[in-house]
Amino acid sequence: MAPDNLHLYQLAFTHTSFVRQNLQGSQETNERLEFLGDAILGAVIAEYLFKKYPYKDEGFLTEIRSRMVNRESLNSLAVKVGLHSLIKVDNISGVTRHKFINGNALEALVGAVYLDKGYVDTKSFILKKLVKPHFDLHQLTTTTSNFKSKLIEWAQGQNRSIRFEIVGQKQSGSTTEFTAAVVVDNDIIASGSGLSKKKAEQAAAEKSMEVLRSTGSILS
Repeated sequence: MAPDNLHLYQLAFTHTSFVRQNLQGSQETNERLEFLGDAILGAVIAEYLFKKYPYKDEGFLTEIRSRMVNRESLNSLAVKVGLHSLIKVDNISGVTRHKFINGNALEALVGAVYLDKGYVDTKSFILKKLVKPHFDLHQLTTTTSNFKSKLIEWAQGQNRSIRFEIVGQKQSGSTTEFTAAVVVDNDIIASGSGLSKKKAEQAAAEKSMEVLRSTGSILS
């Protein structure tokens, strides 16, 4: 699928830190394309799940879509397909490359494809190039994402004390990234990050369960 408007794709990989100005003096970055791509990606995946699971309720569909389009998932997907090597950022001024820049660029790419090719071709691109090759729906639908609840349940069963602490907070433009730690019997087991306190705690809980599994403390 060759692009008709190459400028849209160049813009999709232009981060705010590497802003370019057109002849009218207005700034062009990938943020507007990211906004559009986020909506299109969500709609395509929602329709795909709606048709694939005709007997599942709204809560199930919402949960699976959320797992597929969250920041962490999209960032990982963007790296898998090699988008991270195409993104233009301003390294000279010392701008830190935020870990979710890659996922944001993926959304911007979807927005660019939509403007360039229309909805039908964009839907085909999302399903054939992104969803079907890179998402294991069986795993997504059979594993729990509420690692925090599962970890608390384990701690209660073992008569262990457990708490979640927000140990860090980093601002990058309008985005705030939180870091949470899991403390069991006053020992930090693992930490994790996310764009909300809740997501940071879930990430920390997931990593903690991996640590506990590796030591044989949790068997499943």
